[in-house]
Amino acid sequence: MKPVQGKTSTQLRYLASILLWPALFFGGLASTGLAFATSTPVLWFNVVYVSVAAIIAVFERIMPYEPTWLTADGETFNNLGHTLLTKGVVQIAAAFGASFPMLVAVFAQPFFGSQPHIWPQHWSMLSQVVLGLVIAEFGLYSAHRLAHERLELWRFHALHHSVSRLWVLNTGRFHVVDSLLKVMLSQLPLYLLGAPLQVFLWVGATTAFAGLLTHCNVEMRTGPLDWIFSTPRLHRWHHSKVLAEGNSNYGENIVLWDHVFGTYFNPDRPSSTDIGITGKVSRSLLGQLVQPFSRSGVRQILGRKPGVD
Repeated sequence: MKPVQGKTSTQLRYLASILLWPALFFGGLASTGLAFATSTPVLWFNVVYVSVAAIIAVFERIMPYEPTWLTADGETFNNLGHTLLTKGVVQIAAAFGASFPMLVAVFAQPFFGSQPHIWPQHWSMLSQVVLGLVIAEFGLYSAHRLAHERLELWRFHALHHSVSRLWVLNTGRFHVVDSLLKVMLSQLPLYLLGAPLQVFLWVGATTAFAGLLTHCNVEMRTGPLDWIFSTPRLHRWHHSKVLAEGNSNYGENIVLWDHVFGTYFNPDRPSSTDIGITGKVSRSLLGQLVQPFSRSGVRQILGRKPGVD
């Protein structure tokens, strides 16, 4: 009887590994549609967001991709702190920092209301969101790639790569400067093109769920989805310590621009678990925030000896 139970458990795990990513991603977006139909869309979106994060956290314990990543690394407080800071102080009270892009859209769009409306508002909302996602993703891709190729930007982005494990709680581990660059390059073109508020909301929601899933420590078999979306498998390669592997897969939601510019990387073997940076970041939240602004701090981040530029 035990062998039968073991076989059934293995089959269920395999089935779950195939269904989890599309269920959580598209299920999260479907629930977001219901949230947006209410009188308090941002509040209910955050309820959905936190619920999806909680489900992922449970599955990280049930079927982890890398069991050793379940061990605490002493960065939980810092991860939470960076998440709240980078998402905006206003969002802390609203929803634990889950929807910064939405609030940017709500408060910033009126300032661009006088811009000429080139945006195809006669299209269906789905088509507008897809177009918005492609445009925003180009900005995200550019900001992300520049952060890897320019030392003056890497000093901020290195914080995100300094973790020794990937899990749902370090999804928002970004330096404020790093986050601002991404917001500027991804959302400003949409403002200037006159995209409606709903497009910003949907792009923000998509980015939120994609971020949770790319960083999760859950065994997921994404197969053909790897060619379109930024998946956990692709993002683990991006976090690899090996530069030839890590300087790839810059897409945050979709990998269209990685295909276009030749930075798509998905070899036929299990994705890397040897992640991190050669340098070191401060152990404290405040230290991590100020470290990129000092000469000695940058040397530590880059792994250089004191006095060596």
